[in-house]
Amino acid sequence: MTTPRTGAEELGDPELSAAQVVEPGAVTIVVPTYNESGNIRELLRRLTDSVPSRLPCEVLFVDDSTDDTPDVIRSAAQDCPFPVGVLHRDTPDGGLGGAVVEGMRRAGSDWIVVMDADLQHPPALVPDLVAAGERAGADLVVASRYISGGSREGLAGGYRVAVSRGATWLTKALFPRRLHGVSDPMSGFFAIRRSVVRADALKPLGYKILLELAVRCRPETVAEVPFVFQDRFAGESKSTAKEGMRFLGHLTGLRTASAMARMVAFGLIGLTGFVPNLLALHLLTGAGMHYLPAEIVANQFGVAWNFLLIEMLLFRDRRRHRHWADRAGRFALLANADLLLRIPLIALFVSWLDMAVLPATALALLTTFVVRFAATEALVYLPRAKSAPPAALPDARVGSSS
Repeated sequence: MTTPRTGAEELGDPELSAAQVVEPGAVTIVVPTYNESGNIRELLRRLTDSVPSRLPCEVLFVDDSTDDTPDVIRSAAQDCPFPVGVLHRDTPDGGLGGAVVEGMRRAGSDWIVVMDADLQHPPALVPDLVAAGERAGADLVVASRYISGGSREGLAGGYRVAVSRGATWLTKALFPRRLHGVSDPMSGFFAIRRSVVRADALKPLGYKILLELAVRCRPETVAEVPFVFQDRFAGESKSTAKEGMRFLGHLTGLRTASAMARMVAFGLIGLTGFVPNLLALHLLTGAGMHYLPAEIVANQFGVAWNFLLIEMLLFRDRRRHRHWADRAGRFALLANADLLLRIPLIALFVSWLDMAVLPATALALLTTFVVRFAATEALVYLPRAKSAPPAALPDARVGSSS
């Protein structure tokens, strides 16, 4: 055993409270928390009842709370037979997913189990997840609500059930190969081998960290264990419409990681811009405006629509290097220049290549689209300069006093 240390220790900006540094356990249980003080004691009690007798473990809470959750964790840890630590983050970068990644960076065991603090994930299942991974030689073991023996009964209301099923269907449709063998990609309860996790490759946004791990870390072998989603023990759900929008943004970011995928998404977003464009044209000409100036004005509505969608979905992670007004101005300039470039190109194709008007127009549209995409990415959303890699962190496993 290593020499015990008491009190709190500073690791960069976050504060990691520790009573004792311990040798690696068989599993590190990472629990992200946000104002979950009412659930902590019961969670640790159930972990004490079901896990240590079957599997050596340590628990690390990564906390973004604004209430007394960290103090409750420190107090409750004194009664636990296994090491318990709390890492409080003053800045909740990446939301719940970011908290999980911070916990994974500090995990000291071969297996990492991720679970929520609200007891909707049954603690008694932790040893089964690790055992299933060992038996199958799997890199990732998912607790699934959607295989035989599983249930989503803890999801309150038909609306949440519908949203969960819709998100599952959409995710699996977008990543059929990466999520092969994963029936419940929305699950927040899973075990993963520490050797598979590439923390520097992860870009979490919101609360669906399993999807991020499956897509970016690409575990070779996946196993599943059924589980019954329980009712929340105390407190309120953190699932909101805002989190739903963050999830859609995260999904788009994962799907458009390659340049070709981004270009396809750029084109699809551009097609949706015809709706506000045509609607504005109809209203303006109906009000008596001549169709030529009406078309110029109406085009700006389509440009604004496309800019908003591209900002929220396609280049969300590339917005910090320019002010939003600068980005909007550059985007509008490129979008309107597209019209000026297209007409000479059509004339060029018709006169020099002897093309008919329709195929010349189609080729000009394709050419200006590719140029517009490349110019938008390069001139409006330049990738941020890579920062120096973070300094290696010291071992941060912690334990309760014994």
